[in-house]
Amino acid sequence: MKKKDISVCLVEKGVEVGSHILSGAVIDPVALNELIPNWKEKGAPLNTKVSEDNFSLFSEKNYLTIPQILMPPLMNNKNNYIISLGDLSHWLSKEAEDLGVEIYPGFTAQEPLFNDQNELIGILTGDMGRDAKGNETNNYVPGIEIHAKYSLIAEGARGSVTKLIEQKLSLRKNSDPQKYGLGFKEIWRLKKDMHKPGLVEHSLGWPLQDNTGGGSFTYHYGEDLVSLGFVVHLDYSNPYLSPFDEFQKFKTHPKIKKLLTGAERISYGARALNEGGIQSWASLVFPGGLFLGCSAGMVNVPRIKGTHNAMKSGILAAEATVDAIIDPTKIHNRKLTAYNQKIKDSWIWTDLYAVRNIKPLITKFGTRLGMLFWRY
Repeated sequence: MKKKDISVCLVEKGVEVGSHILSGAVIDPVALNELIPNWKEKGAPLNTKVSEDNFSLFSEKNYLTIPQILMPPLMNNKNNYIISLGDLSHWLSKEAEDLGVEIYPGFTAQEPLFNDQNELIGILTGDMGRDAKGNETNNYVPGIEIHAKYSLIAEGARGSVTKLIEQKLSLRKNSDPQKYGLGFKEIWRLKKDMHKPGLVEHSLGWPLQDNTGGGSFTYHYGEDLVSLGFVVHLDYSNPYLSPFDEFQKFKTHPKIKKLLTGAERISYGARALNEGGIQSWASLVFPGGLFLGCSAGMVNVPRIKGTHNAMKSGILAAEATVDAIIDPTKIHNRKLTAYNQKIKDSWIWTDLYAVRNIKPLITKFGTRLGMLFWRY
């Protein structure tokens, strides 16, 4: 293969990579093993291996833990790690910079840029130095155009640039509608006698009704830290339901209340989740670019995991992009079509194809029956 200098630029809206990431997650290290096989020796911040994995059904006052043998194998968290996703993102950014990647923190991608042939040629960054009302201040700096041979879009669920590209190029005409969830997450510092490093717990049930999809997670990691989260599927039928209030109600459950008594909440946040599955993917490839990770919709809903798929999609996108730059004769209309086949030939497709019916089943039959039918 011919050698060729390739410039890689990353536009990051946070003040540094990882600053806008909701920390506290369970990660399957399969993609990291491929990307940086010696990550342990290099000091990657994966320090808490999962030691115990529980799944429970909640009623208002009690709970029933399901034996692990009855759970689908893909729900098993053996060999996974509880991490700060913000810390891992920051660590990976340093690895990328050491390889020559140019990272521009503090810049948002405001809108996509197209040429006369409707090919993506880059992005326009957002203006800087405007006040709360949008007026220019003395520090005003207008957005700049960043042009690229190929732009890889990785801005999370329902990103604004993603939506503009999908609309401009009609990329959703052969897709099912995307479905979304809303996830809340809080990081608490527990009393030492309540902290169990490596403990992973998930639950379904109270306070959500059976016709409202969602559930909780509790991850013990770090120095007496627990990541407490609650997800509500946004296709609920009750117009008076408040996902945030359901999360607050969840924390009054005797099991959770006992865990948090005497603890200190140190951070919190929320984010949208893609839940539609592979049938809700837009066309992943378009002239001048492609979609990665949650911009594509690569979350595994029952596992509540997408980081491993996002990382793997980045690896495959990089391979397709480098091949196209080195040998442009293989590319037509600046479309990285090899990426589609790489995805289908990878474990991303295996991971997500197996759970493609989970959201439709939950929507049709309710959480308990839907999970049961999917299991068998």
